[in-house]
Amino acid sequence: MNFRSFVSIFEGKPRIYPALAVKNIEVNFMFFARLLVYLQNKLIILLIMSVNKVILIGNVGKDPEVRHLDRNMAVANIVLATTERGYTLQNGTQVPDRTEWHNVVLWGGMADVVERYVRKGDKLYIEGKIRTNTYEDQSGIRRYRTEIHADNMELFSNKSAGGQSTEGK
Repeated sequence: MNFRSFVSIFEGKPRIYPALAVKNIEVNFMFFARLLVYLQNKLIILLIMSVNKVILIGNVGKDPEVRHLDRNMAVANIVLATTERGYTLQNGTQVPDRTEWHNVVLWGGMADVVERYVRKGDKLYIEGKIRTNTYEDQSGIRRYRTEIHADNMELFSNKSAGGQSTEGK
């Protein structure tokens, strides 16, 4: 075994570490120790941060409901159906299709595009965030409504929209 210097660039800083050469294999203990600390710090950051991102591709279940608020701000509500296709298990059991219905809320320019171009049966791509609202119904029972607040929308099937893309308009 012989010791020699080994130059490593880690986090953009050149450093010189003593390295151990054994049968042409360099083992750089300090480099790996620093790498381990770096990865532990990244893991802590990953455990702290969170992501709220939803991507849906589905069919519009009914014509959109569009309201116009103050200052010409529009808000559109659509119901989007996504379907997981059924399949057959190896033992012959049929697993049926499973359809989920999603309440999607679009604001501003996207709501205007929805009002003009989107109809029942159209295929849409939606990107957004999931939000859950609580309210009390007429009987005083607490209810929950989960919605997708869209950040981006693509129309797939409407011919008159010309492949319209509306990213956060």
